[in-house]
Amino acid sequence: MPTTTKAELTRSLRERDLLLLFVGSVIGSGIFLTPGLIERQVGGSVGWSLLVWLFGGVLSLLGALTYAELAAANPEAGGLYCYIRDGFGRLPAFLYGWCLFLVIASATIAALAHAFTTYLEEIVPLSPAGASLVTILMIAVVTAVNVWGTRKSSDVQNVTTIIKVGLIVVLGSVLLFLGFLKGTHAGELPAALGTSESGYALVSGIGFAMITVLWAYEGWQFGTYSAGEVMDPQRCFPRTFLIGSLILIGLYLFAVVAYLVALGPAQAAASDAIAATAARAVLGPWAGKLVAAMILISTFSSTNSVMLTAPRVFFAMANDNLFFKKLAEVDPRFGTPAAAILALGAWSCVLASAAGFAKLASGAVFVGWIFYGLGAASIFPIRRANAGAPIPYRVPGYPLTPLVFVLAALAIVGNAIYAAAKDPHEFTHLRVAIVLMLLGLPGYFFWSRVETH
Repeated sequence: MPTTTKAELTRSLRERDLLLLFVGSVIGSGIFLTPGLIERQVGGSVGWSLLVWLFGGVLSLLGALTYAELAAANPEAGGLYCYIRDGFGRLPAFLYGWCLFLVIASATIAALAHAFTTYLEEIVPLSPAGASLVTILMIAVVTAVNVWGTRKSSDVQNVTTIIKVGLIVVLGSVLLFLGFLKGTHAGELPAALGTSESGYALVSGIGFAMITVLWAYEGWQFGTYSAGEVMDPQRCFPRTFLIGSLILIGLYLFAVVAYLVALGPAQAAASDAIAATAARAVLGPWAGKLVAAMILISTFSSTNSVMLTAPRVFFAMANDNLFFKKLAEVDPRFGTPAAAILALGAWSCVLASAAGFAKLASGAVFVGWIFYGLGAASIFPIRRANAGAPIPYRVPGYPLTPLVFVLAALAIVGNAIYAAAKDPHEFTHLRVAIVLMLLGLPGYFFWSRVETH
């Protein structure tokens, strides 16, 4: 086997950068859209709705703490890819990286770019050609910023995350203040704490609501991809993943309560765009554009977080001789994995342009949760392999903490399969997802064969 010198990335991300990346990666459009759906899933119960948001945050915290131990012990570019590789071998790790490139990261970027354009049209009218141009231009701008420098893209991430968190806090505070001032709906909440549902119907509804909430909390694992660029990772990852998880739980609960006070339980449960509905109800019709602007910033920030982190997985794969060698290069001028970033940006533009394929590819998102659970499960073989070696940070509650998160990931995957079995369109998406993953098998054997020659 030929020996190669691995390219190294500069450690330029500080603790506050990692914290804002963690928070900014999670907050997309979910908190602006899904609370009404979640309340419907639990039978209109305010109490169960809030508990589901709390429990979902706690489950995400368990996963984040598990990943914090893995990142502190192995602060290498690629994060989750490296944990699967070290815990279960090169093949499942490659399949994760393959799916991440082919659809998970790229389709996420494409979908966020389309969402960006959709909400921009709420403010500025666009022709179909203009909308397509904006979608591609948004991806191009994010790609260029990330090629330009990790420090530059991290600064963009910091600013956009602070803005969107600040806007959520301000909007929530206004909704609460005016809601209590008018006194029209706040008094309805105590009577709606319970639910008329019971037995299997209640348990099933809570289960579906938990899965919806976990989607809203998804994205914190992106920070591990950039572990090779974090200063003092042994200290930063445990602290930021804990603090970031607590911030998200508090922020989400605050926003949900504000929506409920502004609208009341019945109107909140009926809305599929609850932030805009609440803002319009309290502030007037013009507030819908304010929420559209908030989602614009949020989707741009989320897109940047994916572009800032995911190419590090392809960089790590290429360094392991399991992907195109060009992607393992560090640009001498900018100090970034520019080829990996450009490759992801270009493929994301292809998916954004091919709307039909992008919709089918969205069914592969459930594949991501297979690997998120596998990444958390890797802590068990990695600990056994390193028995007796010092561990910079130990996840509290081991082995229960990672085990609960693994079971939650299995529940999400199981729900996707269950939903697909009932819906022909979802079943098609599921089959496409499986085919896309299996297409990685010949790729793995090709690159493994090249490496040995």
